[in-house]
Amino acid sequence: MDSYLLPLLTSFTLVFMAELGDKTQLATIMLSSRASGRSVFTGAMLAFLLVDGVSALAGGGILRSLPFIWVDLASGALFILFGVLSLLGGAGRVRVEGDGVTILKTFSIVSIMELGDKTQLASIILAAELGSPVSVVAGMMLAFASVTGLGVLLGTKLLRLMPERYLRVGCSLLFVFFGILFIFRAFSIWSF
Repeated sequence: MDSYLLPLLTSFTLVFMAELGDKTQLATIMLSSRASGRSVFTGAMLAFLLVDGVSALAGGGILRSLPFIWVDLASGALFILFGVLSLLGGAGRVRVEGDGVTILKTFSIVSIMELGDKTQLASIILAAELGSPVSVVAGMMLAFASVTGLGVLLGTKLLRLMPERYLRVGCSLLFVFFGILFIFRAFSIWSF
């Protein structure tokens, strides 16, 4: 039992601490302030399972095969585009999205944010070092569920406290900021 418990607790603790206040948690807060919390939670958890879970189970082969420079450039451009389009969206206009659209949108955003992130790298290292990929994935998913649940709770409550206009501007600026960070990271990797 100890051989399963140690990897589970280690991965839970590491991922929980790394993701608390991370860009993916901020994204889930912003997304859940404008859409169904349940749909945001589902989309984020599916993305974490795909990107981090598969990385831990499959190992470094997947990670090494991705051209991170192009992923960062494309991610940066998409985030800036989302931010600008959201900022230019009509004031006072309410967008209604179905749960499926919200799940897909959240899944896409969180997947892009997790590619090459510290928790993806940690998942591979922990699975290899601790020799129990299934326990590592279980601990990681529990941590992601806890942090994402907190983010969704904050997001669903945030809308009641903040006027929609300020929330839209804040969300837009956050997406543009992350887009610039991704592009900057791509160029800093490229220069080496």
